[in-house]
Amino acid sequence: MRIGVLGTGNMADALATHWARAGHRVTIGGRDAGRAAELARSVGSGTESGSLSAAAAAGDVVLAALPFAAGADVVRGVRTELEGKALLDCSNPVGAGFRLLTDGGPSAARRLAAAAPGAHVVKAFNLCHEDVWRMRPPVFDGRPLAVPVCGDDETALGLVRTLVRDAGCLPVSGGGLERAALLEATAALYIGLWVGEGADAQAIAPPLAFATGPGDR
Repeated sequence: MRIGVLGTGNMADALATHWARAGHRVTIGGRDAGRAAELARSVGSGTESGSLSAAAAAGDVVLAALPFAAGADVVRGVRTELEGKALLDCSNPVGAGFRLLTDGGPSAARRLAAAAPGAHVVKAFNLCHEDVWRMRPPVFDGRPLAVPVCGDDETALGLVRTLVRDAGCLPVSGGGLERAALLEATAALYIGLWVGEGADAQAIAPPLAFATGPGDR
């Protein structure tokens, strides 16, 4: 698979490294050509670099590894190159006080969809710190990390599910793109619990067998 990456930050590094090692052809794109080239060398495995436009044009799937504040503007600038492609959004619109910055408005994923209406936006990879995505693989107590995936286009969803598996994780259907807002709100909640309260967010839900109550156990 050909993968374009918009951005040169930590999420771009962590996810591109998994996918390049899995044999995908990765192109890193950034506003700073030198930084994009440096990241491509670090990722290795034949990873290439170029402009944002070049990365968008190069991918069957394009990862928007961009800060929430910049995402829509960057995507709008390469919308022609994104036409008909899967656009993967991993951003978290979380601000001071662990506040959801999209409160009352469209989700970050919806804003990318509006900025590039010809692309098929998929939300995934937003619930963990970048260093979790650097794990090879992210497995805890013998269980691969489950990654919710939200989107409306089945072809795009299939491509992203493959990339989830190639990162050593288990894709889980999160529903249509309208549910991306729930993923973003979940990230705000989790980050507040982890960072603000020092709480184990994984402990807030019962095991699946008890999801509807203990029954006759």
